[in-house]
Amino acid sequence: MAYSVKEIFYTLQGEGVQSGRPAVFLRFTGCNLWSGRESDRATAICQFCDTDFVGTDGQGGGVFETAEDLANAVKKHWWSGKDGRFVVCTGGEPLLQLDAPAIEALHDAGFEIAVETNGTIEAPGDIDWLCVSPKADTELLITAGDELKLVYPQDENEPSDFEDLDFTHFILQPMDGPELQEATDMTVRFCLDNPKWRLGLQTHKVLGIP
Repeated sequence: MAYSVKEIFYTLQGEGVQSGRPAVFLRFTGCNLWSGRESDRATAICQFCDTDFVGTDGQGGGVFETAEDLANAVKKHWWSGKDGRFVVCTGGEPLLQLDAPAIEALHDAGFEIAVETNGTIEAPGDIDWLCVSPKADTELLITAGDELKLVYPQDENEPSDFEDLDFTHFILQPMDGPELQEATDMTVRFCLDNPKWRLGLQTHKVLGIP
């Protein structure tokens, strides 16, 4: 299959347990919870997305005809050498496109593979780091992984709804937007009262990096 990619770039992971780790970000186009068009935001299942995943016109973006083409494009964005190769597959919703051949090709290129998903699509095997970020009013099909990252607060999505799932780490991330400070204060208080959860910040926004 061909893979439609918004952008590929080298940066530091800004969120979650892997924050601060050098990574190539592989952002696929498309999502099953929002079209990406502002005109549709009010009727979308996920209305607070802060990412542009429409089209293939971003840095390193394009349509890659084979899994090997995709892996080679990712490899070109790694700084140099073979040590510590790490790719974060994101979107949009990466599991609309990320499949077993792509995972195999990225592994063959020497990359450890992380995936950031909304959890509504079953994940293929052999993913090295699986991060699920649940959204309200959706059916969560992925109920185990390395990291559950909940944007907080969300209507109809309480942290207690997910605490019995089989994840190694539970991250609570304040919702960005005009009420960020209030959301941050709420998140801090919740984590202090519920030590199962760890505060997660979008450090790339603080640093001003992609």
